Amino acid sequence: MEMEKRLTLELRNKKPAEVKELVLDNCRSDDGKIVGLSSDFENLEFLSMINVNLLSVSNLPKLNKLRKLELSDNRISGGLEVLAERTPNLTHLNLSGNKIKDINTLEPLKKLPNLHSLDLFNCEVTMLINYRESMFALLPQLTYLDGFDADDQEAPDSDPEADGDGLDDEYDENGEEGEEEDDDEEDELDEEVIDDEEEDEDDLEGEEEEDGVDDEEEEDEEDEDDDEGEEDLPQGEKRKRDLEDEGEEDPEDEEDEEDD
Repeated sequence: MEMEKRLTLELRNKKPAEVKELVLDNCRSDDGKIVGLSSDFENLEFLSMINVNLLSVSNLPKLNKLRKLELSDNRISGGLEVLAERTPNLTHLNLSGNKIKDINTLEPLKKLPNLHSLDLFNCEVTMLINYRESMFALLPQLTYLDGFDADDQEAPDSDPEADGDGLDDEYDENGEEGEEEDDDEEDELDEEVIDDEEEDEDDLEGEEEEDGVDDEEEEDEEDEDDDEGEEDLPQGEKRKRDLEDEGEEDPEDEEDEEDD
């Protein structure tokens, strides 16, 4: 698809001034130049033209608000002065896979004071001796070159907020709160179990006491019954019965046996 037609599709009935991000990757450019893009895209902040067979950025319009420009996998070999003139607030520039061979070709980027990240992967310039040291010396405003800073510390992939780090923290907090709530619930359950056990013990003790009382009452009743039965007996029979319980014989019975 041609670049101009692709632009029309990307607009989707919007006005150019309403567009903040524009992706034109893998379309065809006429004669290796930018076509259809104008300064009407005054609020454009992100522009991607990857693999569109660009030879030059000379037709790039004035885009004062542009922050990030993706130009990888094209055939650009120079003419970077245009970037300093027309994208003065650029912070990220990707020129990976282009035809840049010399460090001097990149010297115009010194005029981009806000340029913090520059990518030159698969460009011949990266094969030069002391390439990294020379680039950081040439462009002191750079923080990251090919994804690493001057101390070989890797650049973050993207904005932490966009990666959802804030959500992870929130989940952790909620998780901790959830754990605390679970602990509280477990404590409450333990207390309930203890209370139930204490109640069961009290009930058992109460039953044992009642059983003890009942047994004592039954013994007292039996004794009373025995006493009542004894009271109904004649005096002699009662005495005889007592002696029998003690294992002794009645003297009267012994006299009767002697008389016989």
